Amino acid sequence: MPEPRVLANALHAPSRVGELSAEPARFHRTLPGYAPTPLIDAPAAARELGAASVRVKDESARLGMPSFKVLGASWATYRVLLAHLGATPEEIPTLDALAERVKGSGLRLCAATDGNHGRAVARMAKLLGLDATILVPGDMVAERIAAIRSEGADVEVIDGGYDDAIAASAALASDTTLVISDTSWEGYTEPPGWVIDGYSTMMGEVLDQYRAEGLTPPTVVAAQIGVGAFAAAVARAFAGSEGTRLVGVEPTDADCVAASIEHGEVTTIPGPQLSMMAGLNCGTPSLIAWPDVSAGYDTFVTITDDQVADAMRLLAVDGIVSGESGAAGLGGLLAHRDVLGINDSDSVLVISTEGATDLANYRSIVGAEASPA
Repeated sequence: MPEPRVLANALHAPSRVGELSAEPARFHRTLPGYAPTPLIDAPAAARELGAASVRVKDESARLGMPSFKVLGASWATYRVLLAHLGATPEEIPTLDALAERVKGSGLRLCAATDGNHGRAVARMAKLLGLDATILVPGDMVAERIAAIRSEGADVEVIDGGYDDAIAASAALASDTTLVISDTSWEGYTEPPGWVIDGYSTMMGEVLDQYRAEGLTPPTVVAAQIGVGAFAAAVARAFAGSEGTRLVGVEPTDADCVAASIEHGEVTTIPGPQLSMMAGLNCGTPSLIAWPDVSAGYDTFVTITDDQVADAMRLLAVDGIVSGESGAAGLGGLLAHRDVLGINDSDSVLVISTEGATDLANYRSIVGAEASPA
């Protein structure tokens, strides 16, 4: 297992980072149960980090699901279907209007996933009355597969890892099977770009919450990285903000972005990626996310499963149920706080991107009950 490390970003150029979009929030407000998720003060985490404060954006209950992923999946699904129908947002402005237009169409949604994105695509298919096929890597835990099936989707287990599932999903694309992926490849960039745009709703909420509470902007923002879609959205919100440092966090054996930074271009690392941070087990950065991620972050760090477990337990002390991928941002700061120079003048923002999606593992680590979303 590689050792945890810290990598200064030689490609750092905040002026090249894109901007947040306001469009997705208008659509998200038409989804049943939409409400901003909370921004929680985490004093135990602040004490452990030696920071002045830590705020946690808690995504453990987003639109009735245990992850923020539904924001990207819903917006990308909406835009993919609009393109398929040759329609505009003005013609079909809401979820209900879209469901009416695709009724009886025979369309199927398809996605590859390590858990949360695929479940979110399956939920969108159910809301729209469409079929869904979700492809998952061979090592996915049974609970996450069951959660996807609970949305009414067909699940196909692929012999291989996440990148293999991505390749298999791409091969299924047709006039009636629409692939909704959160990563991109040559010739497939628009839908994953829309996924990144969809996450802007969460980042807009964060900015509004900081303003509403009269908080000064964070001086340190940590973002966990899989293929980079979420990290790109964070960069769009905070890169270039005066006095704010961005720290990207990856598992030690799934550090495809750090490796790409070292090579100066998108690079695939050898697999398998077997961290318990399942949502981050990716071997190739998303082509569409790469410009924002490579330009937006000051520093990249890697962490072990034991180090993210420490963060899960610490968040629980602050009353936050955070799963393995969800706690990785805080885990990276805890593991490397000295090298990163975090001190009592820092206000820190982390995003807990998921709740307990593997309850047995969560309970074995934290020793507490957690309710599935």
